[in-house]
Amino acid sequence: MKIQEIRNATIIVEYAGKKFLIDPMLADKGAYPPMPNPSPDAPQGDQNFPLEDLPVSVSDIINVDAVIVTHTHPDHWDEAAKEMMPKEIKLFTQNEEDATAIRDAGFKNVEVLSEETTFEGIQLVKTQGEHGRGEILKAAGHVCGIVFKHESEKTLYVAGDTVWYDGVQQEIAKHNPEVIIVNAGDNQFVQGGSLVMSTEDVKEVHNAAPDAKIIAVHMEAVNHWTLSKAELKSFIEENGFASSVEVAENGESFKF
Repeated sequence: MKIQEIRNATIIVEYAGKKFLIDPMLADKGAYPPMPNPSPDAPQGDQNFPLEDLPVSVSDIINVDAVIVTHTHPDHWDEAAKEMMPKEIKLFTQNEEDATAIRDAGFKNVEVLSEETTFEGIQLVKTQGEHGRGEILKAAGHVCGIVFKHESEKTLYVAGDTVWYDGVQQEIAKHNPEVIIVNAGDNQFVQGGSLVMSTEDVKEVHNAAPDAKIIAVHMEAVNHWTLSKAELKSFIEENGFASSVEVAENGESFKF
C-alpha cells in the first residue's frame, strides 16, 4: 500500500491496485472563515482555513477510483470538493443521512458503508468513533473510520475523527491492523475538550498496537488545532516510541 498525506484529513490510499481519496477538503488556502469559538490554546485561532496550500494539484488528487467521506464537516467534505469531484465517481459515506446530503449535491453513485462492504475485491469495514468526549458529542455528531483488508496487503485502519476510547481499542483488538492512521491535531473549541487525538491518545493507540506503524495526520490545517507536528514529534521521542509513529507532512508518502 501507499499512503499520501495531502492536507488535514485528506489522504490518498493506494491499496490492492485501487486508489481511494479520503475526506477531501480541496479549497485554496484561506477560503473559509475561521471555525467559530476556537480554544484559546489554538495558536492560529483567528485565521481563515485551510491554513495551508494543497501540496499537489486538484486534478491529481481527484484522479482516484473511489472516495470515502467519514463525515461531512467542512474540513472533511468542503464546498470545493462538491464542485470539483466528478459526479459519477464511486463515493462511500458513513450513514444514509450523509449519503442523502451528498446525493443532493449531485453525486450519483453513493453507497453507505457497513461492516461487510467490498469494492473491487477490497473489504471496507466501517468502524466506530467518537468525535470528542461528553457533552461535545451532541454537537460533533456521528463519525466513522474504515478498515481496509485484502489478501495481498497489510490491514489498514483509518481511525477518522475520533479520540481514544474503548471503541477504538475494540477496533484494534478485532482487526489487528498493521498500519493505523490517526487524526492527531488535538483540535478544540472554547469548551468541550479534545475533538480528535491528543499526545496521550496517540500513546494509547501505540500501547494497544505496539507492532503497528502509526501515521499522524489532521494537523495544523484548521484554525482550532492545539497540537503541532513539532510538539507531537517531541512527545513520541521523549516517550520512546518515535520509531513507531510518522508525523506526516503535507504531500508526504509512505509505503508498506
